[in-house]
Amino acid sequence: IWAFDTFWGMENNKKAFGYLRVSSNGQVDGDGFPRQRDAIKKWAAANGVQIVRWFEEKGVSGTLLERPALSEMMIALMSNGVPLVVVEKLDRLAREQMVQEAIIQSLLKQGFETISAAPGEENLCGSDPGRKLMRTIMGAIAEYDKMMLVLKLRAARERTKARSGRCEGRKPFG
Repeated sequence: IWAFDTFWGMENNKKAFGYLRVSSNGQVDGDGFPRQRDAIKKWAAANGVQIVRWFEEKGVSGTLLERPALSEMMIALMSNGVPLVVVEKLDRLAREQMVQEAIIQSLLKQGFETISAAPGEENLCGSDPGRKLMRTIMGAIAEYDKMMLVLKLRAARERTKARSGRCEGRKPFG
């Protein structure tokens, strides 16, 4: 039996942390945090879970394992008995498959569960082989998507620079 299946039977212990992440400082004031928070709240309401604290990673790449809000959340998990972390989608946890797996495994080893609020991803964070396989495939797709986005943006910057002589940095005065 997967540990999370047992968690659902504990009526007095349905508390969770919500973890949100946006990759760049330009996204901090955008739709990312409200969208993620709404998806997590909707999932929590449908499953009788109370989100007792939110952790927001502001402008931090999903390819990094060391992150301020993630570290703060890990400390909080160990200190107050909340057994569950809910994310909007697994790619909000990490956009690099190995980093995602390291985070999930670290949580599992310490007795914590991770749930994605995205349909089809809800039960992928267990340790059984089928769930790990699907999580690995989806993590690889998220990593591929991130790499393709980086290439597309790099090409757009190069085209802009070739056309105008500059692309980034402070706009010229006057």
